[in-house]
Amino acid sequence: MTKKSEAADAVRAAKIQLKLTWGDLANAVSRPVAWTTAALLGQHPMTKEEAEAAAALLGLGQDAVEAFQLQPTRGTESPSVPSDPTIYRMHEVVQVYGPTIKELIHEEFGDGIMSAINFRLQVERVSDPAGDRAVITLNGKFLPYQWE
Repeated sequence: MTKKSEAADAVRAAKIQLKLTWGDLANAVSRPVAWTTAALLGQHPMTKEEAEAAAALLGLGQDAVEAFQLQPTRGTESPSVPSDPTIYRMHEVVQVYGPTIKELIHEEFGDGIMSAINFRLQVERVSDPAGDRAVITLNGKFLPYQWE
C-alpha cells in the first residue's frame, strides 16, 4: 500500500508535469485551496469521491486514491526546527508572536484556545509599493477551557 508521504510526492511530480495549480486541484475536488493542498500533502483524509477526482486529474492510480483516504498522522512533517526557509519563517513567527497571540486571544475571548480542527486558512498576494506581501489568515474557532 502506498503511504501518504509517497502519494504526496506523486502529487507534486504530476502537478509539475501536467502544469496544474493547487487551485485546479481544489476545483476538481470542490474544496478550498488550502484544505486541498494540505490533504494532498498528507495532512487530511479525503472522501472516496474527492480522492478519485484528484487522482483522475493528476493521472494517478488506485494506490493514490487509497492513500488520499487514509487517516493521517498530523504534524509529523518536521518534528524539529524546520530548515526550509518558508516553513522556518512561519515557525519563527510563532516563536516571536505566539505569546502575543495567546495574550490577545485570552484578553478578547477569555481562557481558551484557537482550534486547529475547526479551522480555515487563506493565503493571498497583496500588491504593495515596497514589494508584494503574503497575507496569511488563520481562522480558528475559539474553544473555551471547561473546568468541571
